Parts: sequence; C-alpha cells; structure tokens
Amino acid sequence: MNLKTKINLGFLAMLLLLLSIGGYGYYSLRQLDRNSRDVLTANLYSVTLGQQMLRSLDELARQPLADTVATARFATALRKEAGNVTEAGEQEVVEELGQRLRVLQQLQRAAPGSAALVAAPPTVAELRRLTYQMVEVNTAALTRKTAQANRRADEANRNLLVFLTLATLLALGLVGSVPEAAVQPLRRLTAALNHATERDFSASIPQESTDEFGQVARAFNRMLSQLREYRTSTAAELITERNRAASIVNTLDEGLLLLDEHRRILLANPVMCELLGLQPEQVVGQPAPVLRLHNDLLQTMLSPLDAPNRAAAVAEAPLLHISQRGEEAFYRLAVQDLVSFNEATEKTEFVGQILTLRNVSDFKKLDQVKSNFLATVSHELKTPLSSMNINLRLLLDERLPAEERLRITGDVRQETQRLQRMVAELLDVSRLDAGAGIQLDLRPTSLADVVGYATATVQAQLDTKQLRLDVHLPQNLPAVRADVEKTTWVLINLLANATRYSPVGEVLTVRARPAGSFVQVSVQDYGPGIAADNHERIFQRFAQIPDKTGYRGGSGLGLSIAREFITSQGGRLWVESELGSGSIFLFTLPVVG
Repeated sequence: MNLKTKINLGFLAMLLLLLSIGGYGYYSLRQLDRNSRDVLTANLYSVTLGQQMLRSLDELARQPLADTVATARFATALRKEAGNVTEAGEQEVVEELGQRLRVLQQLQRAAPGSAALVAAPPTVAELRRLTYQMVEVNTAALTRKTAQANRRADEANRNLLVFLTLATLLALGLVGSVPEAAVQPLRRLTAALNHATERDFSASIPQESTDEFGQVARAFNRMLSQLREYRTSTAAELITERNRAASIVNTLDEGLLLLDEHRRILLANPVMCELLGLQPEQVVGQPAPVLRLHNDLLQTMLSPLDAPNRAAAVAEAPLLHISQRGEEAFYRLAVQDLVSFNEATEKTEFVGQILTLRNVSDFKKLDQVKSNFLATVSHELKTPLSSMNINLRLLLDERLPAEERLRITGDVRQETQRLQRMVAELLDVSRLDAGAGIQLDLRPTSLADVVGYATATVQAQLDTKQLRLDVHLPQNLPAVRADVEKTTWVLINLLANATRYSPVGEVLTVRARPAGSFVQVSVQDYGPGIAADNHERIFQRFAQIPDKTGYRGGSGLGLSIAREFITSQGGRLWVESELGSGSIFLFTLPVVG
C-alpha cells in the first residue's frame, strides 16, 4: 500500500468517525427534543388543565348549585382533558369526572330543594378527588418521562464521550504516525544525500516498503550504484575525453590559440605553432604580450584586441598572407570571448579568448576564378559582338556581292548562336544556384533522334573546320528514359567542344551501345587530350584548362551543366583521355522499363 493510500484511508477514517459522532449527536438531540415535546403537549398540559379544574371546583365549593359559570369552565377544561388522554388509567378518571359533572349539572338545573342542597357538596368533593387523581396520573408520568429523558441524555453523553475519546485516540495516532511515516524516510534520504555529496556512494537507503518512499529508495539506490560505476570509470573517461578533445584540437585545419583573462597562452594547436614558426613548448604558458614582441604574426593577431572597437577592428582586418610549404595561403582572423558563470558571485565573468586563423585560400581562389570568369565572359561577349558589328557594317555596303552577303549572314548567325548558347548556360547556372533544380520531361526517347538533332545543329561548325562526323548507332538500340531537350543540349555541347579542340580535317566519332540497364553514348575526338589530373576539374564550374596553343575555351560552364543534366536523369557523365591522344566523353542513360 502506498503512502498516498495510507493518508487517504486515515483521513477517511477520521471523516467517518466525525460523521458518526455528528449523526449520533443529532439523533440524540432529536430524541430529547421529541420527548420534551411529548411531555409538554401531553402530561404538562393535562396538569395545567387539572389546575384550572381545581380552581373552578374551589369556586363551586362556595355555591355548588348557583355558580354555573364555574361549572362551565370546569366542563371546558374537562373536555380539553378528554382530548389529551395519554396515560394508562387516565381515560377512566376522565369518564368518571364526566359522569360526576353531569350529575352536578342536573342538580343545578333542578328546582331548589333540600335534597339538592344535600347532594351537591358530596358531588363537588368527588369531582375534586377525581381531578386530583387525574393530576397525579399525569404528574407521575411527567416524573417518569423526565427520569427516562435524563437516562437517555446520560447515555448519549457517555456515548459521545466514547466517540470523542476514540476520535482523539485515532487523531493522535494519525498525527504521530503519518508525519513520522513521511519524515523518517526523508531523514534517511537526507542522510544518504549528505554522504553522496561527500563522495561516499555506499550509504544506500533500506527498502522497507513498496510505497512512494520505497520507490524513491530504489531509484536512489540505483543512482548510487550508477554513481559508483561512474566514479570507477571517471578517470579513464576523463583521460579518454581529454585525448579526444586534444585530438580534435590538434587535427583542426585552422590555427587555434587559447588565452586566459590575463592573456597568457593556455593552448596552441599544431597548425598555430606551425604558422607562428615556434614549438609548442615555446608558446604554451607564455604571456602573449611578451611573445608578440618577437613574433610578427602574433603581433598582427593581437593588434585588433587593443583597438577601442575590437569587433570592428577584427572585421576590418585584412587577410593574412602567409607562405606555407612553398605555397601562398590566406588566413582570416576570428576572435571569440570566453565567459563562465561564477556560482559564488552569481555573475558571468570573462575568462579568456580564443583566436583562430581560418584558411580561406580556397575562397580566395574561388574569388579569383570568378574574376577570371567575368573577364572571360566579357571577352567572349565582346568578340562575337565585335564580329557581328563589323559584318553588319559590311552588309550595309550595297556593292558587296551576293555570295559574300550570304557568307557574312552565316557568320552573323553563328555568332548569334554562340551568344545564345552562352546566355543559356548562364541562365541554367543561375537557376541551379538559386535552388530551382532542373525541370525534366522524362519520356521514352530514341537516341537516334537525339543524335540527329545534335549533329544537324553543329553541322555548320563541322563544315567550317572541315571535320567529318562518323556516327555508329546499332539497329536494335533500345529506347531510353530521358528528357529530349536536355539530352540533345548535352550532346551538342560535347560535339561543340570536340569541334573546337579538333584539328582541321579530323574525324569526330559518335557511338551508342547497350550497357546493361543503360545505353552508353560517347563522343570521340583527336584533339590535344586532357591530363588525368584534370579529368574531374573540367566538370567544375568556371574551370578552364588551356591547351598547347593557349586557348581557354568558353565560359567554363558547359560541362558542369551537362553533368547536372545527365545526373538528374539517372545517368553518369565522364571523360577518358590522355595528353596527345584525344578525348572520349561518355554518358549513360537508363533504358525504358
């Protein structure tokens, strides 16, 4: 039985006892009140009527035959008494009084005579005797009922005293047991907690019950057992965690320097030591203001900390240009304050600073690549625009032959297509960067149709460089699940690149063959080839690999977009090439079904 049930049962017992005492007291009072009312309405009223009758008889004793008024009052009281008969023998007395009263009334109505005068006094005396007898009967009943009521009152008092005694004993028992039942386990728990705070985890709590305190004892003992286990493994875990933290700090690819509130160096990871050109023992434990006097990099790192507006000084600090392992590297400084809550003063206090040098060389290179890209795009846009402007001026000359006009018109169309292709590439890249993704219309597609669309588009470029296109498509080539427009764009891009890098008069080969659940398409050229180190780089955005003649190609986006298109359709795009042996660009698409 749990403690809550015990307390509820104790209070329920008290409530039942109080209800019993109240109910019994109310019942006893009702009985006494009813008896008192019975006495008042029956016996005491009859005694009062008897006294009225005796007073009337006193008046009749003086003039028995002449005082008819007193007789009437006696008759009225007797009539009321007849309606209030409650005791044994009272009815007979009342009836006899009635007979005597009728005799007296007959004597009063009779003519005056000697016989009537003689008979009247004895009749009055008999009425008086009977009246006294009636009063005595009610007086005796009144005495008896009063004694009975007193006995009941005494009995009720005794019973109430017994109930009160039981209630008091029960209340004392609950007062002595319930608080003790609640406090004693708390004392044990307090003692065990005091031992635990003193790192003594052996003082468990005895499990003597199954109530809430028993559950608390079991939970506390389990906690002590776990604490003992934790204490046993604490040292090993601390060492492990320290080693893990040291491993994390030491393997960071950025320099980290930890200072205390007095700017004493507490920690410097290997990267920071290498950048400072010092050994760890020359750095850790040294005052940073002293060490900075002999180290230019540390002087530069600590300079923003002395500025009035440190955050602004750190944000405006230029990139640190450091030569590392014979290569140029760029680092950005970051400063973070360390704070800790002091329980003694209940305040947050400054405890030190973390200075980090983050290697941003890749971002710097990316920024340079974007700058180069803008320059390249500007050049790529300027060249066709300039050519178109010159050709348009030539077209304005009416003396120009018709054949020359057709040639110039073809050149303008080629430059326009080149501009359109470049703008489309830029739009595709901007949409991918914005997270819009690639909208595909996947459906069963014949690669023969795709190859036909692509070769027809680049035919003019092939004719310009006198290149021959060799297409090998098997008759039983299965249909693929692809987006016709995107796949055609990829093949056109690969053919345009092959045309750009192929020598005049060479052959371009387009092949397609089944490869398991895919169909593999390849475009082979006999250009300068691509070194193995650049096989993945050429698929990165803005990547440009100059060939032997120094030509850098287009915007550096075509192959990146092409790979996105093929990958989103469930295929793969890659290159197989060696320097001086040409290149083969291959991509796969899943077969329908």
